[in-house]
Amino acid sequence: MAAAPTTDQAFSLLAAANNHGDLAVKMSSLKQAKDILLSIEPSLAAELFPYLVELQSSPESLVRKSLLDLIEEIGLKAMEHSSVFMPVLLALLKDVEPTVARQSIVIGTKFFCSVLEELALQFHRRGKIERWLEELWMWIAKFKDAVFAIALEPGSVGTKMLALKFLETYVLLFTSDTDDFEKAVTEASRQAFNISWLDGGHPVLDPVGLRSEANRTLDILLNLLRSADSLPGSLTITVVNCMLTSSLLRS
Repeated sequence: MAAAPTTDQAFSLLAAANNHGDLAVKMSSLKQAKDILLSIEPSLAAELFPYLVELQSSPESLVRKSLLDLIEEIGLKAMEHSSVFMPVLLALLKDVEPTVARQSIVIGTKFFCSVLEELALQFHRRGKIERWLEELWMWIAKFKDAVFAIALEPGSVGTKMLALKFLETYVLLFTSDTDDFEKAVTEASRQAFNISWLDGGHPVLDPVGLRSEANRTLDILLNLLRSADSLPGSLTITVVNCMLTSSLLRS
C-alpha cells in the first residue's frame, strides 16, 4: 500500500519548483506539489503556503501563471488561510507579462465574490464574523481598488478589458434585488451574493455604502462611454456590454 503524501514531500517539490534550473522540472514539481496540497488537511497545507508564494518571483511567466491557478484551487478550498495569497494577487496585477496580470484579475474576482458570500453567510449563521475573514476582506478591498485603477489608467488593452468586467461585476453584486435570503441559504449551501442579504445589517459590510459605490461605478462606466472616441474599439465594446448588463439588471 502506497504511503500517504506528506508535507515534507510537498516542501521538497516546492523547493524544486523554486530553485531548479529546468522549466520542465519546475512545472512537474509544482503540479505534484499541488496534488499533495489538495489532498491533505487545509491546516497542514497552510504551513507550506509561505514557500508556495515565493514562486511569484520566478523569472518564468509560465510558473507565475501556474502559481495563480494553484492559488485559485487551494485558496478557495482553504479560505481561512488565504490571506497569505492576497499580496501575490496584488503584485501580479502589475506583472510585466499581460497574461499573468489578466489571470490575477480573473482569480482575484473569484476571491472577491467568494469572500463576499462568506461574509454574508457567516454572519447569518453565527451572528459574528471571524477575524480571519475580516482580514481577508481588507485585502479584497485593496484588490478592488487596484483593479479599478487598472480600468482607468493607460495600459494593456486586454488587461483593461478584464478590469472593466470587474467593474461590471461590482455593479451587479451591489445593485438591489428582491431575492429572499432565507430561501437562498435553505435551498443551497452557497448562492450568488445579493445585496438584499445585508438589509438586516452587517458588522463589516455597509449596504448603503456599497449601493452608493455601485452607483458611482456605473457613473465611471458611463463617463468612459462618453469618451469612447478616445478608446480602442475593443474597450468601447466592453464598456457598452457592461452598461447593457448593468442597465438590464436595474430596470
